[in-house]
Amino acid sequence: MMGVGAVRKDSKTMILTGIAGMVAGACSMAIGEFVSVYAQYDIELSQMKREGNTDHKENLPNPYYAALASYLAFAVGAAVPLLGAAFIKDYKVRLGVVVAVVSLALIVFGGLGAVLGKAPFFKSSLRVLIGGWLAMAVTFGLTKLVDHFGV
Repeated sequence: MMGVGAVRKDSKTMILTGIAGMVAGACSMAIGEFVSVYAQYDIELSQMKREGNTDHKENLPNPYYAALASYLAFAVGAAVPLLGAAFIKDYKVRLGVVVAVVSLALIVFGGLGAVLGKAPFFKSSLRVLIGGWLAMAVTFGLTKLVDHFGV
């Protein structure tokens, strides 16, 4: 959304590309997770077969559940800027709201990851926030640059 927001001021285009990005990103994450976890499943199952012990196959990771979880996590995260931008008509205010709600979400998700991983809350939240800001800035800046050169 920040990339399109760099070059298009109308909210409809920004929301439309946000939805497209949400669906594409969630599908990409789900497929990547499925392939990765299925490869892990195959390796662990092969190891169990070599050891002659396949009694605990139910303890192996489920690639379908992993893919679904990844899809949902991405979609929820991508919905944050969409909801933030959906009701704002003014271009500059809309960009500010997107940055603000995404910043808040990055802090919350970074903090949640810290709590679940028993890591330092402040440090983890700050790392996720700065990474998100960097991604938004690079996306915005590069799109502005491409538009500037008329590509």
